[in-house]
Amino acid sequence: MELRVLKYFLSVARTGSMTAAARSLHVTQPTLSRQLQDLEYELGKKLFVRGSHHVSLTRDGMLLRQRAEEIMEIVDQTETEFHTNSRTLSGDVYIGGGESAALAPLAEIISTFRKDFPQIRFHLYSGNSEDVTVRLEHGVLDFGILIQPVDISRYDSLSLPIKDIWGLALRRDHPLTKRKTIRPCDLADIPLLMSRQIFQNEKLNDPVASWMGEWSERINVAGTYNLIFNAALLVRAGVGCALTLDRLINATSQSDLCFRPLTPKLEAGLDIVWKKNRIFSEAAEKFLERMKEKFSAGE
Repeated sequence: MELRVLKYFLSVARTGSMTAAARSLHVTQPTLSRQLQDLEYELGKKLFVRGSHHVSLTRDGMLLRQRAEEIMEIVDQTETEFHTNSRTLSGDVYIGGGESAALAPLAEIISTFRKDFPQIRFHLYSGNSEDVTVRLEHGVLDFGILIQPVDISRYDSLSLPIKDIWGLALRRDHPLTKRKTIRPCDLADIPLLMSRQIFQNEKLNDPVASWMGEWSERINVAGTYNLIFNAALLVRAGVGCALTLDRLINATSQSDLCFRPLTPKLEAGLDIVWKKNRIFSEAAEKFLERMKEKFSAGE
Protein backbone atom coordinates (compact mmCIF):
# COMPACT_ATOMS: atom_id res chain seq x y z
CA MET A 1 0.00 0.00 0.00
CA GLU A 2 1.67 3.22 -1.18
CA LEU A 3 1.30 6.61 0.48
CA ARG A 4 0.54 8.14 -2.90
CA VAL A 5 -2.45 5.83 -3.33
CA LEU A 6 -3.66 6.61 0.19
CA LYS A 7 -3.58 10.30 -0.75
CA TYR A 8 -5.65 9.49 -3.83
CA PHE A 9 -8.12 7.53 -1.72
CA LEU A 10 -8.48 10.33 0.86
CA SER A 11 -9.02 12.94 -1.84
CA VAL A 12 -11.92 10.95 -3.31
CA ALA A 13 -13.31 10.20 0.17
CA ARG A 14 -13.30 13.89 1.08
CA THR A 15 -14.71 15.25 -2.18
CA GLY A 16 -17.10 12.40 -2.98
CA SER A 17 -16.19 12.84 -6.63
CA MET A 18 -13.68 11.11 -8.90
CA THR A 19 -13.70 14.13 -11.21
CA ALA A 20 -13.03 16.70 -8.48
CA ALA A 21 -10.37 14.52 -6.86
CA ALA A 22 -8.58 13.92 -10.16
CA ARG A 23 -8.59 17.65 -10.84
CA SER A 24 -7.10 18.52 -7.42
CA LEU A 25 -4.49 15.76 -7.69
CA HIS A 26 -3.52 16.73 -11.26
CA VAL A 27 -4.04 13.22 -12.61
CA THR A 28 -6.43 11.89 -15.20
CA GLN A 29 -9.68 10.36 -14.02
CA PRO A 30 -8.94 6.96 -15.62
CA THR A 31 -5.56 6.88 -13.83
CA LEU A 32 -7.20 7.71 -10.50
CA SER A 33 -9.95 5.13 -11.01
CA ARG A 34 -7.45 2.42 -11.91
CA GLN A 35 -5.28 3.16 -8.84
CA LEU A 36 -8.29 2.87 -6.53
CA GLN A 37 -9.46 -0.34 -8.19
CA ASP A 38 -5.98 -1.76 -7.61
CA LEU A 39 -6.22 -0.69 -3.94
CA GLU A 40 -9.54 -2.50 -3.56
CA TYR A 41 -8.03 -5.60 -5.18
CA GLU A 42 -4.99 -5.42 -2.89
CA LEU A 43 -7.15 -5.17 0.26
CA GLY A 44 -9.79 -7.61 -0.98
CA LYS A 45 -12.52 -5.15 0.00
CA LYS A 46 -14.94 -2.87 -1.80
CA LEU A 47 -14.22 0.67 -0.65
CA PHE A 48 -16.64 2.78 -2.71
CA VAL A 49 -20.24 2.77 -3.82
CA ARG A 50 -19.99 4.36 -7.25
CA GLY A 51 -22.87 6.43 -8.61
CA SER A 52 -23.19 8.34 -11.86
CA HIS A 53 -22.06 11.65 -10.35
CA HIS A 54 -21.02 10.79 -6.80
CA VAL A 55 -19.13 8.14 -4.85
CA SER A 56 -19.59 7.24 -1.19
CA LEU A 57 -17.67 5.02 1.18
CA THR A 58 -18.62 1.51 2.19
CA ARG A 59 -18.16 0.42 5.81
CA ASP A 60 -14.68 -0.88 4.90
CA GLY A 61 -14.01 2.40 3.12
CA MET A 62 -14.89 4.38 6.25
CA LEU A 63 -12.51 2.24 8.31
CA LEU A 64 -9.71 2.78 5.78
CA ARG A 65 -10.37 6.52 5.76
CA GLN A 66 -9.91 6.67 9.53
CA ARG A 67 -6.67 4.68 9.34
CA ALA A 68 -5.39 6.59 6.31
CA GLU A 69 -5.94 9.96 7.98
CA GLU A 70 -3.98 8.76 11.03
CA ILE A 71 -1.18 7.46 8.78
CA MET A 72 -0.93 10.69 6.80
CA GLU A 73 -0.98 12.77 9.99
CA ILE A 74 1.98 10.77 11.32
CA VAL A 75 3.77 11.13 7.96
CA ASP A 76 3.28 14.91 8.04
CA GLN A 77 4.54 15.09 11.64
CA THR A 78 7.61 13.01 10.75
CA GLU A 79 8.47 15.16 7.74
CA THR A 80 8.11 18.31 9.85
CA GLU A 81 10.40 16.92 12.55
CA PHE A 82 13.16 16.15 10.04
CA HIS A 83 12.83 19.43 8.16
CA THR A 84 13.12 21.71 11.20
CA ASN A 85 16.12 23.99 11.47
CA SER A 86 18.68 22.25 13.68
CA ARG A 87 20.26 25.57 14.72
CA THR A 88 17.01 26.90 16.23
CA LEU A 89 14.71 24.79 18.34
CA SER A 90 11.44 24.55 16.46
CA GLY A 91 8.79 22.02 15.64
CA ASP A 92 5.43 20.85 16.90
CA VAL A 93 4.09 19.42 20.16
CA TYR A 94 0.80 17.49 20.13
CA ILE A 95 -1.28 17.35 23.33
CA GLY A 96 -4.70 15.82 23.88
CA GLY A 97 -6.95 15.95 26.91
CA GLY A 98 -10.36 16.42 28.42
CA GLU A 99 -11.88 19.74 29.36
CA SER A 100 -10.64 20.89 32.77
CA ALA A 101 -9.88 24.21 34.42
CA ALA A 102 -7.11 22.36 36.27
CA LEU A 103 -5.06 22.58 33.07
CA ALA A 104 -4.25 26.21 33.89
CA PRO A 105 -0.76 25.34 35.26
CA LEU A 106 0.03 23.52 32.02
CA ALA A 107 -1.14 26.54 30.02
CA GLU A 108 1.27 28.69 32.01
CA ILE A 109 4.15 26.34 31.17
CA ILE A 110 3.24 26.48 27.48
CA SER A 111 3.17 30.27 27.65
CA THR A 112 6.65 30.62 29.20
CA PHE A 113 8.02 27.84 26.99
CA ARG A 114 6.82 29.68 23.86
CA LYS A 115 8.58 32.84 25.03
CA ASP A 116 11.84 30.88 25.18
CA PHE A 117 11.19 28.96 21.95
CA PRO A 118 8.77 30.99 19.81
CA GLN A 119 9.16 28.71 16.78
CA ILE A 120 7.60 25.74 18.57
CA ARG A 121 3.90 25.29 17.89
CA PHE A 122 1.40 23.52 20.15
CA HIS A 123 -1.53 21.54 18.77
CA LEU A 124 -4.35 20.75 21.19
CA TYR A 125 -6.90 17.98 20.77
CA SER A 126 -9.96 17.79 23.03
CA GLY A 127 -11.50 14.45 23.88
CA ASN A 128 -12.28 12.02 26.67
CA SER A 129 -9.80 9.44 27.98
CA GLU A 130 -10.74 6.86 25.34
CA ASP A 131 -10.25 9.34 22.48
CA VAL A 132 -6.91 10.51 23.86
CA THR A 133 -5.43 7.09 24.63
CA VAL A 134 -6.28 5.80 21.15
CA ARG A 135 -4.42 8.73 19.61
CA LEU A 136 -1.52 8.21 22.00
CA GLU A 137 -1.25 4.56 21.01
CA HIS A 138 -1.30 5.47 17.32
CA GLY A 139 1.49 8.00 17.83
CA VAL A 140 -0.64 10.98 16.78
CA LEU A 141 -0.24 12.67 20.18
CA ASP A 142 2.93 13.27 22.18
CA PHE A 143 1.16 13.77 25.50
CA GLY A 144 -2.27 13.12 26.94
CA ILE A 145 -3.97 14.72 29.92
CA LEU A 146 -6.28 12.15 31.51
CA ILE A 147 -8.93 12.89 34.10
CA GLN A 148 -9.21 10.19 36.75
CA PRO A 149 -10.40 7.52 37.15
CA VAL A 150 -8.48 5.85 34.31
CA ASP A 151 -5.74 3.22 34.25
CA ILE A 152 -2.38 4.88 33.50
CA SER A 153 -0.13 1.95 34.41
CA ARG A 154 1.04 1.43 30.83
CA TYR A 155 2.26 5.03 30.55
CA ASP A 156 4.92 7.23 32.05
CA SER A 157 3.21 10.09 33.83
CA LEU A 158 3.27 13.28 35.86
CA SER A 159 0.48 14.34 38.22
CA LEU A 160 -1.01 17.81 38.02
CA PRO A 161 -1.11 19.60 41.39
CA ILE A 162 -4.76 20.67 41.07
CA LYS A 163 -7.88 18.53 41.31
CA ASP A 164 -11.30 19.05 39.80
CA ILE A 165 -14.52 18.86 41.80
CA TRP A 166 -17.57 17.00 40.51
CA GLY A 167 -20.93 18.68 40.66
CA LEU A 168 -24.23 19.23 38.91
CA ALA A 169 -24.92 21.70 36.11
CA LEU A 170 -28.57 22.70 36.07
CA ARG A 171 -30.93 25.42 34.97
CA ARG A 172 -31.57 28.22 37.42
CA ASP A 173 -35.28 27.37 37.50
CA HIS A 174 -34.57 23.79 38.64
CA PRO A 175 -35.71 22.95 42.19
CA LEU A 176 -32.23 21.69 43.14
CA THR A 177 -30.78 25.19 42.76
CA LYS A 178 -32.18 25.86 46.24
CA ARG A 179 -29.52 23.51 47.61
CA LYS A 180 -25.90 24.64 48.11
CA THR A 181 -24.62 21.10 47.57
CA ILE A 182 -26.02 17.97 45.94
CA ARG A 183 -26.46 14.74 47.92
CA PRO A 184 -26.78 11.26 46.35
CA CYS A 185 -30.47 11.11 47.24
CA ASP A 186 -31.06 14.39 45.36
CA LEU A 187 -30.17 12.68 42.07
CA ALA A 188 -32.64 9.83 42.43
CA ASP A 189 -34.93 9.57 39.39
CA ILE A 190 -34.10 12.98 37.88
CA PRO A 191 -32.92 12.89 34.23
CA LEU A 192 -29.11 13.06 34.15
CA LEU A 193 -26.56 13.69 31.43
CA MET A 194 -23.30 11.92 32.18
CA SER A 195 -19.79 11.90 30.76
CA ARG A 196 -19.17 8.66 28.89
CA GLN A 197 -16.08 8.26 31.07
CA ILE A 198 -18.22 7.87 34.20
CA PHE A 199 -21.06 5.90 32.58
CA GLN A 200 -19.81 3.04 30.44
CA ASN A 201 -21.41 -0.27 29.53
CA GLU A 202 -24.62 0.73 31.32
CA LYS A 203 -22.87 1.15 34.68
CA LEU A 204 -21.24 3.88 36.76
CA ASN A 205 -17.50 3.87 37.31
CA ASP A 206 -16.28 2.99 40.79
CA PRO A 207 -15.80 6.48 42.34
CA VAL A 208 -19.21 7.74 41.26
CA ALA A 209 -20.89 4.43 42.12
CA SER A 210 -19.29 4.56 45.57
CA TRP A 211 -20.43 8.15 46.03
CA MET A 212 -24.00 7.26 44.99
CA GLY A 213 -24.09 4.23 47.28
CA GLU A 214 -27.56 2.69 47.60
CA TRP A 215 -29.00 5.46 45.42
CA SER A 216 -27.11 4.25 42.33
CA GLU A 217 -30.04 2.00 41.47
CA ARG A 218 -32.23 5.09 41.14
CA ILE A 219 -30.05 6.76 38.51
CA ASN A 220 -32.03 7.91 35.45
CA VAL A 221 -29.54 8.47 32.61
CA ALA A 222 -31.11 10.66 29.93
CA GLY A 223 -27.95 10.64 27.80
CA THR A 224 -24.17 10.73 27.74
CA TYR A 225 -21.74 13.31 26.43
CA ASN A 226 -18.11 13.60 25.42
CA LEU A 227 -17.44 17.30 26.08
CA ILE A 228 -19.61 19.55 28.24
CA PHE A 229 -20.33 22.40 25.79
CA ASN A 230 -22.98 20.50 23.82
CA ALA A 231 -24.29 18.84 26.97
CA ALA A 232 -24.88 22.32 28.43
CA LEU A 233 -27.16 23.06 25.48
CA LEU A 234 -29.26 20.04 26.42
CA VAL A 235 -29.39 21.25 30.01
CA ARG A 236 -30.66 24.63 28.79
CA ALA A 237 -33.28 22.84 26.68
CA GLY A 238 -34.56 21.00 29.75
CA VAL A 239 -33.40 17.51 28.77
CA GLY A 240 -31.83 16.99 32.18
CA CYS A 241 -29.07 18.04 34.56
CA ALA A 242 -25.42 17.25 33.80
CA LEU A 243 -22.85 15.70 36.09
CA THR A 244 -19.71 17.63 35.25
CA LEU A 245 -16.54 19.16 36.66
CA ASP A 246 -16.43 22.60 38.20
CA ARG A 247 -15.41 25.75 36.29
CA LEU A 248 -16.37 24.37 32.87
CA ILE A 249 -19.72 26.10 32.35
CA ASN A 250 -20.67 29.75 32.69
CA ALA A 251 -22.33 29.76 36.12
CA THR A 252 -22.20 33.50 36.80
CA SER A 253 -25.29 35.36 37.95
CA GLN A 254 -25.91 36.47 34.36
CA SER A 255 -26.07 32.86 33.12
CA ASP A 256 -29.20 30.72 32.91
CA LEU A 257 -27.16 27.79 34.29
CA CYS A 258 -25.63 27.20 37.71
CA PHE A 259 -23.30 24.67 39.30
CA ARG A 260 -23.72 22.88 42.61
CA PRO A 261 -20.88 20.70 44.02
CA LEU A 262 -21.53 17.18 45.24
CA THR A 263 -21.46 16.33 48.91
CA PRO A 264 -19.58 14.41 50.21
CA LYS A 265 -16.99 16.10 47.99
CA LEU A 266 -15.97 14.03 44.96
CA GLU A 267 -12.67 15.04 43.37
CA ALA A 268 -10.89 14.00 40.18
CA GLY A 269 -7.12 14.10 39.75
CA LEU A 270 -5.36 14.68 36.44
CA ASP A 271 -2.25 13.06 34.97
CA ILE A 272 -0.05 14.00 32.04
CA VAL A 273 0.88 10.73 30.31
CA TRP A 274 3.04 9.59 27.41
CA LYS A 275 3.96 6.23 25.91
CA LYS A 276 6.80 4.40 27.63
CA ASN A 277 10.05 4.33 25.61
CA ARG A 278 8.62 6.83 23.11
CA ILE A 279 11.22 8.62 20.98
CA PHE A 280 10.18 12.26 21.05
CA SER A 281 10.95 15.03 18.61
CA GLU A 282 13.46 17.55 19.96
CA ALA A 283 10.65 20.01 20.62
CA ALA A 284 8.54 17.48 22.56
CA GLU A 285 11.59 16.25 24.50
CA LYS A 286 12.45 19.79 25.56
CA PHE A 287 8.87 20.45 26.59
CA LEU A 288 8.83 17.24 28.66
CA GLU A 289 11.94 18.45 30.48
CA ARG A 290 10.16 21.71 31.25
CA MET A 291 7.10 19.88 32.59
CA LYS A 292 9.25 17.68 34.80
CA GLU A 293 10.87 20.81 36.24
CA LYS A 294 7.43 22.11 37.16
CA PHE A 295 5.64 18.92 38.21
CA SER A 296 7.42 16.29 40.30
CA ALA A 297 6.69 12.72 39.15
CA GLY A 298 4.37 10.78 41.36
CA GLU A 299 3.01 13.69 43.36
